[in-house]
Amino acid sequence: MLEEKLKDAIIGELQRQAANRPQALQIDGAKDAQGSDELTVNGKIDLGALVMVIAGSVAGGP
Repeated sequence: MLEEKLKDAIIGELQRQAANRPQALQIDGAKDAQGSDELTVNGKIDLGALVMVIAGSVAGGP
């Protein structure tokens, strides 16, 4: 349960970042990532935002 929640939070945040900055970040395989353990990420990631999403997910946030 926690693992799936974390996976959803990470994928969602990476997709959000890629949508906001498509020239700087590309995500491939996000739609298939739920049934897989692989995701291809090319570009720059805002680690601060990613960490906040992960922490919120672990703490029970939205």
